[in-house]
Amino acid sequence: MSRLNLTREKIYKTVARQLHGQVPCWVCGQHVPHAEATLEHIQPRSEGGSSHLENLAISHGRCNQQRQVRPA
Repeated sequence: MSRLNLTREKIYKTVARQLHGQVPCWVCGQHVPHAEATLEHIQPRSEGGSSHLENLAISHGRCNQQRQVRPA
């Protein structure tokens, strides 16, 4: 398992424990089931964001993908 996958697991479990099993998507705010959870960079790495914990959040895979698609 990669380091980011381990980080995703750790963040997901921490948020779930703090919010009684409800893990909100950073993008849409809806609950993210464990199987759909992805790790989102709040400030994209392409814009100078890092992979430090402060810059990471859980999101749905579809929300993460939609956020990456930008108009030309």
